Amino acid sequence: MKKVLMIIAPENFRDEELFHTKEEIERAGASVIMASTKKAPARGMLGATVTPDITLDQAKVDDYDAVVFVGGSGSSIYFNDSKALSIASEAFRKGKVTCAICIAPVTLANAGVLKGKQATVWNGNLIGRIESKGAKYVGKPIVVDGKVITADGPAAAREFGRAITKALKG
Repeated sequence: MKKVLMIIAPENFRDEELFHTKEEIERAGASVIMASTKKAPARGMLGATVTPDITLDQAKVDDYDAVVFVGGSGSSIYFNDSKALSIASEAFRKGKVTCAICIAPVTLANAGVLKGKQATVWNGNLIGRIESKGAKYVGKPIVVDGKVITADGPAAAREFGRAITKALKG
């Protein structure tokens, strides 16, 4: 069975980006482990609460087939977080499916994952932030470039989940 690590912010993750993506991944038969900075209940922007299974410090990239960074305004805490950047770059280096949605592609960009890759991100000034790290911005809801998958926001969450499951099938 494929295993997917979904990384959420402890506050203000985007509910649909977690739940809709997770539903698509689980529907395809993969298991999902949620991680955050702490194991205390995390709250979404729309009010949902979930308790992460593990902390980022407990996450071992080798245990997973894919790593997904969930967006929402709170996910900016990972833009320059050394552990999050390490997880992203290690997953990419080891050929894992490496994904981010909404504003979270900035984390992938800062980890060097998007250099030379086509990618998308939530609109606005974030486009420049991923381009400054070598990404080729594509104004589409979902962009798949090899094993790197990015999505632009909550409306794309289900399609994002399906793109991840397709990549996991190889």
